[in-house]
Amino acid sequence: MNANPHVAVVGATGAVGVEMIKTLEQRNFPVGKLTLLASARSVGKKLKFRDEEVAVQELTKAAFAGIDIALFSAGGSISKEFAPVAAKAGCVVVDNSSAFRMDPEVPLVVPEINAADVKLHKGIIANPNCTTAITLMALYPLHHAFGCKRIFASSYQAVSGTGAKAIAELERQVDQIVKGQPVTKEVYPHQIAFNVLPHVDSFLPTGYTKEEMKMENEGRKIMHHPAFRASVTCVRVPVYRSHCVAVSAEFEKPVSVEAARAVLKKAPGLDLVDEPENKKYPMPLFTSEKYNCEVGRIRLDCALDNGLCFWVSGDQLLKGAALNAVQIAEELVKG
Repeated sequence: MNANPHVAVVGATGAVGVEMIKTLEQRNFPVGKLTLLASARSVGKKLKFRDEEVAVQELTKAAFAGIDIALFSAGGSISKEFAPVAAKAGCVVVDNSSAFRMDPEVPLVVPEINAADVKLHKGIIANPNCTTAITLMALYPLHHAFGCKRIFASSYQAVSGTGAKAIAELERQVDQIVKGQPVTKEVYPHQIAFNVLPHVDSFLPTGYTKEEMKMENEGRKIMHHPAFRASVTCVRVPVYRSHCVAVSAEFEKPVSVEAARAVLKKAPGLDLVDEPENKKYPMPLFTSEKYNCEVGRIRLDCALDNGLCFWVSGDQLLKGAALNAVQIAEELVKG
């Protein structure tokens, strides 16, 4: 890999694409050249990178010649169509969609957990689901220490996980309600302002949603833990940014709050914020625009043997998407 790679961001004008560009700059990623790709309607739009204006170009199959790393965040159908083309052109794709996550040929990576899997790529590396990534930042260190058998979890997912249009929808609905106007909805099936929707992604015949099953399926692959089980309810909440997850985990070995805290304190990419007596615990308000996830509300689970409850919060546009993708690119450059 070129020490100063030519990097492309696909879906550059979307909520995650914008964060990818910012993250490349903030982390001083050694970008030799930056190419921004998006659909025809965004062509010519300029985005700032290192005090320069970079014009968006049209995503075409010929666009990947000479590009070393392409960070994709333009949705699953675009990834399916263009990622194999980019890989064929000699580019390494880091894909943020769900298109390739469960493909046995494609590594699914959270660098703090399974960075070594990056080396197994055949041109495409998958970025995990945002809720899964944020949960595993706290769960994996505990699994490593105590052996996690299963979890029961509920997510509290911000609207920016759906994209820029969902952020605008929440803003508009709050304004409509405050002004006593009728509420209009386009993105979600129900009003999201002052409401919660126990519905993220599409429903499966089991009654779970696709999003809910990602925790078990992707968790097994990332942690190299095929017996891992996860029963999850994913909920959309009227918060702009940062997902939270309430987790009850059952372990093979006995676990104490003190031992769990000691493990979590040392975990990379994670901050322990657990002082309930001082009203300090992780919240979206404080994890937004922050690279590290936060974990708190750590207590023994009173309904499980060797069980532990915790609450984790993280910026799903960053650790759940853009930051994780750039960290994978950093692993690629390390070689």
